[in-house]
This record gives sequence, structure tokens and C-alpha cells, in this order.
Amino acid sequence: MSFAIAIMRNLWPFDRPLLKIGLTVITLLILTTMLPAARGDILTCQTDPGLCSVVDDSCMAKGRWSEYNVTNVDWYGAMGDGVTDDTQAFADAWNDACNSDSAVFLIPESGIYRVGPLVFKGPCAGGGLTIEIAGTLIAPSEPYKTNRSNSNAWLHFIRLSNLTVEGGGTIDGQGAEWWARSCKKNKTNECQDAPTAMKFSWINNLKLRDLQSLNSPQIHINFAHCYGVEAFNIQVRAPADSPNTDGIHIAGTQKVLIQDSWIGTGDDCISIVSGSLDVRIKSVTCGPGHGISVGSLGKDSEEEQVSLVVVDGATLIGTTNGLRIKTWQNGAGLAMGFLYENVQMFNVSNPIIIDQSYCDPPSACPSGNETSAVQVSQIFYRNIWGTSATKQAIKLACSKVAPCKNLYFEDINLVPATGAGSSTSVCQSAQGVTAGVVVPDVECLETPVWRSRRCSKMQSI
Repeated sequence: MSFAIAIMRNLWPFDRPLLKIGLTVITLLILTTMLPAARGDILTCQTDPGLCSVVDDSCMAKGRWSEYNVTNVDWYGAMGDGVTDDTQAFADAWNDACNSDSAVFLIPESGIYRVGPLVFKGPCAGGGLTIEIAGTLIAPSEPYKTNRSNSNAWLHFIRLSNLTVEGGGTIDGQGAEWWARSCKKNKTNECQDAPTAMKFSWINNLKLRDLQSLNSPQIHINFAHCYGVEAFNIQVRAPADSPNTDGIHIAGTQKVLIQDSWIGTGDDCISIVSGSLDVRIKSVTCGPGHGISVGSLGKDSEEEQVSLVVVDGATLIGTTNGLRIKTWQNGAGLAMGFLYENVQMFNVSNPIIIDQSYCDPPSACPSGNETSAVQVSQIFYRNIWGTSATKQAIKLACSKVAPCKNLYFEDINLVPATGAGSSTSVCQSAQGVTAGVVVPDVECLETPVWRSRRCSKMQSI
């Protein structure tokens, strides 16, 4: 700046053309000092006044993106007052976001957005898309109709690639009225499906993180026919008596990682069903709920398969089941290659259970009529400890037609929650071995003389 002023002093009042050049230099220097350094600042979308610009770290928006086309639902008429129906504004905003490169679909932190059933459908134009849920989404409080286009889901994300859903916000399914009308709550009610809160169908490379799902009418989060799913820091909450409110449901999906999440529901915290492969669950807390379940598999004599499941570092609190595998009578297929390790349980009913005679309701499956079963094989339990709310801590109720094979128990310590007496096990049609100290004793399994037996195949998963 001082250099430019010196030029002016030398030119004034002698040379008008050179004077203009000097004024231009000064203007450029002033503008340069007013702009932030390009390398030091972060490109962010401001929620107020609703303009995308270069701002500092104090910006109110949650997300920060180096390259973006931000689509803010407020710009499309969403009120975010918790009363107005913002469904159409979300649909219009999605159409634009899906047709943009490297888009960010922004739901601002300050808003409470009431929306009906929505379909976020691809494929989209860009190489990737981020849905930034910083605010709160709430479903209609009264039951609403869904159709095939949204696959019985409130929020349905379908046929997308490289999708990230994040933001620290809340998805409130407002399920209370749905639960009251459930035939599981009241036997006089007609049985009907309730919507899933968030369903992801046919998604390649999905990241779901830093979100809270509350009170879904039925399943909270459903991954269906996806590939490459990572879910981090997910919180799921629903009352213990809310029917069919699975926390995370995995169906026909491969290469899944669920980590650092807390799930408390009225059904399975995590359920894994047919067609799923390579599912890893790490550092997850479950309770209340029905535990971590594989199945049910083989209903209506169908052939179904789940393989390569790892649960490492889970904590279960007050659940009605712990680690459960459930298959129907007269089914077919395979449940193979599961590793459960480093699991702690507090006051859990049925901590370890394999049930090859699962039936819902039990009256639908007459006993003594079994002709086939899903094969359960290569199931490993290692370093599992805690307290059982039921005297029976381990139940292996396997099929006489297709017995459980290659079961492995090492360093298990499950004692009664009351502190009185000792826990027991049931072992039927099961084959395998134990190592280390196993409490309660599983009598039908062999005890090898060596302690440190390992399965190299499972270690390589």
C-alpha cells in the first residue's frame, strides 16, 4: 500500500494516464487486503442469510465442503416451524440437488421440519452427494399411507452411489399412534405393516454418521441390497414395549461396518437377514431390546443364507436376548462363519442362544413335523462375560435334521444376575469344542486338552 501511495505522490499532478494506473493499483491492493486468505478459510454454506460464501470457522452451518453446490431446503419454501407441511419443499430441493455435481442437500440446524413420506431417488448427476441433517425431521403424528414408490418407508433413499448422510440432527418417526394400533400391542387390532423410518435400497458406498433416530413406527434404519455401508455414532431410541422397532436391519447387504453406536428399542437392536455377507459390528451398546440377531432365516421353507458376521466389543444391557441365531423349521440354506468376541452383558435374558425351531407365533409351527433346516456352522464365541437374568445362560436348540456343527466356545463366564446359585445350559444336536474356562459348562461339546486352539479362517475375516 505504501508503495502505491509513493507512486501517487510522484505522479501528481503531472501525468494523468499514469495517475489512472496508480489508482487501479491502489484499488486492487485494497480489495486484496479485504478478502480472506484462500488457503486459510473454509468454504461453507451459511444458513442465514442463505448465501454460499467464504466464511470463517464461526459460521453456524454444520457442514464444511471444499467443493459444493449447496441446496438448502429453506430456499425452496420449507418453513421448519414444526407445524407446516414441508414435504413439497424437500421434494423440489432434492430434484435440484440430484441434478448438481458434488451436491450438499442441507437441512439447517435451527429448523424442525414436518414432512410426509419422501423418496430420495437416484441415480444423480454428480460423483457423490451429501445429505446434511443438522436440524430435526418429524413425521406426521397420525398414521399415513405409503405406497410401492417409497417401499413402506417414511424416508426412502434408493439407487444412489457415494452417498453420505450426516449432520448431528434427529429423525423423529412419531410412532406412538402406530404402536397403539399394532396387533402385537392389542390382539383385537388388525395386523398391518407400519413404515420404516429410514430405508436405504440399492446404495453403493454409503456413509451414515452422527445421527439420532427416535420412535420409528417400525424399523428405524433398514439397509436393503446395499454394498459398502459404514454407520458411525448412530443413536436409536424407542420404548422397550414398542413393537417391531428394530434399530438397524440389514437385508441382502454386503460389506457393512456398524461402530460406536447406542441402540435401545422394542425389538432387535441389530438384525441381520438373508443375503447379507461380511457384516462387522464394533463397539455397540444395546439395550433395551431383543439383542443382536441373525435371522430369522428359512421362513415358509425358503432357502436363505448369512455368512461372515463379526461382533467385537458389544455391551448388552437388560435385553431379552443377547447373541441370537434364529431359523425356522423346514427352512433351507446356511448360517456360517460368525465370530462373537469381547462382549459384556448386564442382566441379559438368554445371553447366548441358537434356536433352529423359531416360530412367530409358536402355534404356527407344529412340533414333530421337521423335514429340513438351515445349516448352522462355524460359530465362534470368545471372551464373553457378564450376568444372566435367566438361569439358563446358554441355549443351543439345534435341529435333529441338520445339527449345528463346528461350534467353538472359549473363555465364557455368564453367571446369574441375582448372585445366587449357578447358571445352566441346554445343548441339543450341537457339535463343537470348548477351550479355557466356560461357565456354564456346555456338556454336549468336547473339551480338547490344548487351551489355545484358534480357527485361522475366522482370524482372517
